[in-house]
Parts: sequence; C-alpha cells; structure tokens
Amino acid sequence: MSQAYVTALGRRLRAVRRQSGKTLSQVEQQSAGQLTVKAVSSWERGDRAVTVARLAELAEFYGVPTEDLLPPQSMVAAPAGSGRKLTLDLTRLVSLPARETGPLARYASTIRHQRDDYNGKILTIREQDLQSLAVMYHLEPNNMMALLTTWGVLSADSAAGTAHGNGEPLPRQTSRTWLG
Repeated sequence: MSQAYVTALGRRLRAVRRQSGKTLSQVEQQSAGQLTVKAVSSWERGDRAVTVARLAELAEFYGVPTEDLLPPQSMVAAPAGSGRKLTLDLTRLVSLPARETGPLARYASTIRHQRDDYNGKILTIREQDLQSLAVMYHLEPNNMMALLTTWGVLSADSAAGTAHGNGEPLPRQTSRTWLG
C-alpha cells in the first residue's frame, strides 16, 4: 500500500469520524477501549496503515459500509496541498451563457462569499476545487481544465500547465457532453 493511499485513507477516516460527530476520546470510550485514541489518530494521520479487520471494526462502529471508509481515487491521485492554484477570469465568466456556466458561477460565488472577496475580476482556486467542478460537470479534471480554457475563463498562466503535474499536455475538450 502506497503512502499516498495511506494518507488518503486517513483523511477519509477522519472525515467519517467527524461526520458521525465523535471526538477521538468518544471513539475510545464508546468502543470500550477497542479503538484507542492513539491507534485511531495514527490511522487518521497516515502514520500507520490500518488492517482490514480494523477497517471493518471502524465501519461497524461508525455505522457505515466498509467501502465508505475507503478514499475515492481522486483523493489518492491528488493529495491535499499538492496542486497548483488556478486563476479564473470572473469578468469573462459573467459574459458566457448561464445555461452552460451556471454551476461554475455558483461555485465561484460561494468561494468569493466565504473569502469576503468582492473584487469580481478574478478568483484563485485550488487544483482540488477543479476536481469538485469536474464532478458537477460530469467530467474528468483534465477535461474540466480544458473546458475552462475553451470558455476563456482560465488564465493563460493556469492553462499553460499540465494535467496533475504528470508532464502530459492538457487534452482539448471539444464536445459539450456536460450539458446532457
């Protein structure tokens, strides 16, 4: 098991625990010491790998299917903090048809409100945000990047990069399958 997977699994375990509303201490207390603070926190930090048996115990304890504890492939492919920042041209975005760009506009608006950023000209997002946008548009992240480039909302600096730092150029997205 790669360290990237162990780290992504840890992030997923922490997210599920928090969604269940439990602290590490509560996990230990409510499991009668079967799941200790030290063990659970080390799995969540990715300091050590969790066994399949322990993963099943955690799933039962949290009341979720075991597969819900496993990280989605996107978490493994792009660990937190690994991506570059992308700059969106918001002035270009508002000039495009809302039918196509509505989800992107709402997402950008939400981020701007969270940041108290009302300049309205550009917005810097993380590469991880690109993955969220890709899900909304039913695309792969590299195709989402190509779509943003096609629309002209991705800055030239951001668009000049490569997909996920793997050295491969970004593919061109020419079809409009995301509308279906």
